[in-house]
Amino acid sequence: MFGVGWQEILLIIVIILLLFGAKRIPEVMRSIGKGVRELKRGMKDIDSDELEKDHKDDKGPKAD
Repeated sequence: MFGVGWQEILLIIVIILLLFGAKRIPEVMRSIGKGVRELKRGMKDIDSDELEKDHKDDKGPKAD
């Protein structure tokens, strides 16, 4: 996993606990999850809009 061992992960967890506190970590993780969900939804919307645009362009008669 990116060359990160269990000791580095433990250190990162300790630093996060010190920065945010144990009570606030679930709140922070929930916010990160919502952000990731919104990003995925936005990417999906962009892809579907592009496909819809391409489909409309291919469907109509071409004017020469």
